Amino acid sequence: MLVTGGSAAATPGTGRDAAADVSGGSAASTGTGPAPRAVSYRPPVPLAVVRRFEPPTSPYGPGHLGVDLAAAQGAPVVAAAGGRVSFAGPVAGRSLVVVVHADGIRTEYEPLRPTVRAGEEVRAGQVVGTVDGAHAGCRRSCLHWGARRGASYLDPLSLLVPLGPVRLLPWDP
Repeated sequence: MLVTGGSAAATPGTGRDAAADVSGGSAASTGTGPAPRAVSYRPPVPLAVVRRFEPPTSPYGPGHLGVDLAAAQGAPVVAAAGGRVSFAGPVAGRSLVVVVHADGIRTEYEPLRPTVRAGEEVRAGQVVGTVDGAHAGCRRSCLHWGARRGASYLDPLSLLVPLGPVRLLPWDP
């Protein structure tokens, strides 16, 4: 779950969606400012997938907007790539951290006890918190890892391995 939409509440005095403030939009993600830079990502915890990314078929349809990774209570969670913490704190009864990266992608980690604060720059692999609490849908303790570029949710696992060269091979039925 990335906390970035679905709220009708505006931030007082701004006319902005309150949840948009949690998402931590950046110049790179809005199309203004400098062009995004290439970023190398790593898993925030050892890669043991409990539940995969399941994009909804419609804007308000059911789905799973991230991946759940097995992680014990108290396990350290690291930033998947360097960036700036745009949010660290509680939302809807559990705490999360959102990091904005140089390529415009925002990654989100929950539930965890943050060890960083909003505005702080973090390095790839730096601990941003420890698993603390439960994520809906996990029978055991896990970390929910989400990713988003602008308004589009991404499968965070797709960030881990660049596609590399693509070659079309002849197909002979």
